[in-house]
Amino acid sequence: MNVTRIPSTPGDSAEALSQLMTLHSHPPALPADADLTPVLPHTGGVPGTWVTAGRTTVERGVTIYLHGGGFEYKNPHLEQLMAHRLSQATGRPVLAVDYRLAPAHRYPAALDDAVAVYRSLLGQGVPASRIILAGESAGGTLVLSALLVLKRAGDPLPEAALAVSPQTDLTLSSPSIDANDGQDVVNRAVLDHVRTQYLAGERPDRAPQSPLHGDLRGLPPLLLAVGSKEVMLDDARRFAEAVSAAGGDVRLDVYEGMPHAFHATVLLPSPPPVATTLLRRIAEWAYRGARSPDRASLDQDGKDM
Repeated sequence: MNVTRIPSTPGDSAEALSQLMTLHSHPPALPADADLTPVLPHTGGVPGTWVTAGRTTVERGVTIYLHGGGFEYKNPHLEQLMAHRLSQATGRPVLAVDYRLAPAHRYPAALDDAVAVYRSLLGQGVPASRIILAGESAGGTLVLSALLVLKRAGDPLPEAALAVSPQTDLTLSSPSIDANDGQDVVNRAVLDHVRTQYLAGERPDRAPQSPLHGDLRGLPPLLLAVGSKEVMLDDARRFAEAVSAAGGDVRLDVYEGMPHAFHATVLLPSPPPVATTLLRRIAEWAYRGARSPDRASLDQDGKDM
């Protein structure tokens, strides 16, 4: 397993938190080069928006983006902005999926929507080998869950998958949930609420709802990113270890000193260094080919463990 620690200065975490506070009160405007195209009903009946940035090209492939929000919340403007950043980073059009939310639509509604969108692109002639699945937080969980559903059903799997700060074990048994308590913007009570709202009585120790408990053999190349202060740090780490043990290609980036939602700093008009590093590493991972990246370039920010 390739694990890279991305260093930070003592003030980076405080700066990230401070800047994150401005996102909801003063959301940045979409850049002038953002092109938004609604897609319903062409994605299995699931609403969403194609978001492109600048010189993106479909020949390079497409990215399906699943937003975070604890399976319960959404912010369409910020999600479109995140899709725009991902489009810039990957050089691909990004489909931002407006999946159904709990508690009105509990498990497996959101997962069903993610799978339906992926299958709809296959049905429209987009090769699986040119699709990247990407998501953050709850969206990252859905990405990993969708891979298990698709694999079990015999569908062709995507080129690769990106999950930032995913929750992979809904039993809430990761040691970092308690070890990082008080250092993160999320705690055990929040995770318990998310689990209750999402699962609606389904067992948390089963896959695909808890991806860690699934058969992880044969998954496409994975890039996982997580902050070292996150209560879900070990959710990402344990999943990466399990995929590696199953013979998979997985890369785990640990951003030192960063809390949950640190990735949202990429939305700021003047993003801090942690944000530009995250986007650059995603860009290199996508551009150089998830199956055979230039590790010397990828690892120049940090130190392999």
